[in-house]
Amino acid sequence: MKRQNHKKKDSGVFKRKEDFFFRWFCRVGYLLLVIMSIWFGYSLLFVRTDWSRMLSFKQMVITVLRFFPPNLSFVLTLLKPTIETFIIAVLGTLFGIVISIPVSYLAARNITPYFPITYPIGRFIMTISRSVHEIVWGLIFVAALGLGPFPGIMAIGLRSVGFLSKLTSEEIEHVNIGPIEAVEATGASKFQVIIYGIVPQILHLFIGNAIFQWDINIRRATIIGLVGAGGIGIVFSVQMAMYNYRNATATIVAILILVLLGEYISNRLRMKIL
Repeated sequence: MKRQNHKKKDSGVFKRKEDFFFRWFCRVGYLLLVIMSIWFGYSLLFVRTDWSRMLSFKQMVITVLRFFPPNLSFVLTLLKPTIETFIIAVLGTLFGIVISIPVSYLAARNITPYFPITYPIGRFIMTISRSVHEIVWGLIFVAALGLGPFPGIMAIGLRSVGFLSKLTSEEIEHVNIGPIEAVEATGASKFQVIIYGIVPQILHLFIGNAIFQWDINIRRATIIGLVGAGGIGIVFSVQMAMYNYRNATATIVAILILVLLGEYISNRLRMKIL
């Protein structure tokens, strides 16, 4: 009995020491993080920034006023690239949906065909897709395929794969096992188990995520043109390069309208589905 009490006291003392060192370790870590943040902030704002080259307040106001009022006569010219941007977002999302389905299958622990090989492959594709920005994808595909909307569709599609496949694979891993066991009891194949036991449980969430991804892709499609991948972004880039600031403002207004329209449609569709 005494030995047990002695062991309990020793374990209690050890636990208190462990908690003490852990708290101090966290405090030192937080302090170092604050010091590094202050140092890097000072370096970026005061060491690496040439404030002597900045415009005066009056010059900044004059520059901003050059963008107003928007050139409304330029709006008709924006109709075609705006529609092109919308189509790029739609086709890019569809491409991402098609690719994300097999990737989700590989990246879900409970249904991946051969875990040691297929699971890391699925996770690697997801990580690459989410890590590389759509502008970088756009540059890669413009270099490989040339200028135009097709590289933009490919870039947005590959950028969408990571988001859709990650959420879908996580939903697959947390499905209710009951319907799956019921389908398996009928002697169904693995493919039939997936179709009748898993897909009905995740379908509405998958559609909702796809609609949300399409809403995000409208924003991406508006800037992907800055690297020559089609859409209204290339118009904005050209107008800024030619110092047509009022035309650039009209382009921004068109982008804003397109984004608001996409957000409205996306919200309405997701409310009906979810």
